[in-house]
Amino acid sequence: MNLSTVDEIANAVLYEGYILYPYRASSRKNRQRFTFGRVYPQAYSEAQNGKEPFAMQTECLLRSRGETTTLRVRVRFLHPVARTIGLLVAPLSRLPADIEPTSLTFVPEVRVHDRLYQSWQEAVEREVRSSHQTLQSLANQTLSIPFHFSSSLTFDPIQNCEIQKIVGAVVRRQQSLQGTMDIAVQPLTEEVFKIKVTVRNQTSLLQAELPESDEVLMRTFASTHTILESERGEFFSLIDPPESYAEAAATCSNIGTWPVLVGEREKGEASVILSSPIILYDFPEIAPESPGEFFDGTEIDEILALRVLTMTDQEKWEMGQLDEHARQILNRTEALPEEDFWKMHGTIRNNNSSGEDFFDANTRLESVTVRGTALTIGHRVRIKPQGRADVMDLALEGKIAMIESIEQDAENRVYLALVLEEDPGKDLGMLRQPGHRFFYGLHEIEPLIGEL
Repeated sequence: MNLSTVDEIANAVLYEGYILYPYRASSRKNRQRFTFGRVYPQAYSEAQNGKEPFAMQTECLLRSRGETTTLRVRVRFLHPVARTIGLLVAPLSRLPADIEPTSLTFVPEVRVHDRLYQSWQEAVEREVRSSHQTLQSLANQTLSIPFHFSSSLTFDPIQNCEIQKIVGAVVRRQQSLQGTMDIAVQPLTEEVFKIKVTVRNQTSLLQAELPESDEVLMRTFASTHTILESERGEFFSLIDPPESYAEAAATCSNIGTWPVLVGEREKGEASVILSSPIILYDFPEIAPESPGEFFDGTEIDEILALRVLTMTDQEKWEMGQLDEHARQILNRTEALPEEDFWKMHGTIRNNNSSGEDFFDANTRLESVTVRGTALTIGHRVRIKPQGRADVMDLALEGKIAMIESIEQDAENRVYLALVLEEDPGKDLGMLRQPGHRFFYGLHEIEPLIGEL
């Protein structure tokens, strides 16, 4: 299969929630970072009585298609980086080679002419991988792969161009990380194997650092996920396993992660499993209409793109100064042609689970009587939600809408498909596009025939 497709999905998982709208450090939403797929240092986990995990475990089933069936495992995560802003007591021509953080005064942010320097948490992508090995060579044993990523401390000068002097430094600090990836293969039959991958964070943490959340985060694997790949092998779906292996699939224990098949469903591809900290279905896809990552959890590309465009110039400037990821979102969104916005507006795909077939087109009614008034398609009504009072009902209370269709479900209950009169996209609603029609029962509307 095309591994670039796998990496595209995996990268979306890796940066899920990395930065949220409105894409500024000052936003309250961006003060709690890297919330998905955290694997904490073991010492911290034990201090929390196991409430926070120091291990992530994936179990799944793999069918061998020959003696040379292989397995390769990759673990990917983000390594947090603390970016802080330090100012010198007096400007210098250059930063000393032996500069220490103690020689700087740290501030949340500083503006130097057209640049804004802010404290922030960045991240570096990390990957640990095994080589392709045959299932027979791995059977009935555990392959343990230790890994280590070194600490680092760098100083990038902040220059005041007016005086041609260095006035401070962007300090990036990264703690060392240490862990293991264990791969265990257990034969269930001659051709089916149970695969177990465990990732453990064995990074050391001092007793005094346990209460310091920022110090704990610096030693945490963030957005951790596992990719299992097989040559001449076929993974089983844990969501819909073959009937003969449903019981074995039910014994798979997944801790902090959710394994799904990745590839082209139509081709029956089953050679890759993505074990994600975010719950996905088999064969997840990036929508072809998406102009690129927005990093916002459960992102809705059209809304986020429009919100970026409605920012003030000051807000856009601050967003563009934050980091390269935020800058790319801003530049990409501002450069989007109009036709690409229309592509994001709504697309109906061939998917029987979409709910479009809930109502049978053959049972649509031409008219219905409500409170003695005969209503047909095109008539105006006032929405009066009853009982549910969820957020959408509260927003639509008292709104005037037009009847797009009169639907009848399998139990002969009648609903009106309504399009808001004030909706700028009501023409799309009349074309049955998603997001522009709302369904209400006959007791939840008030006829407006004859009213202006």
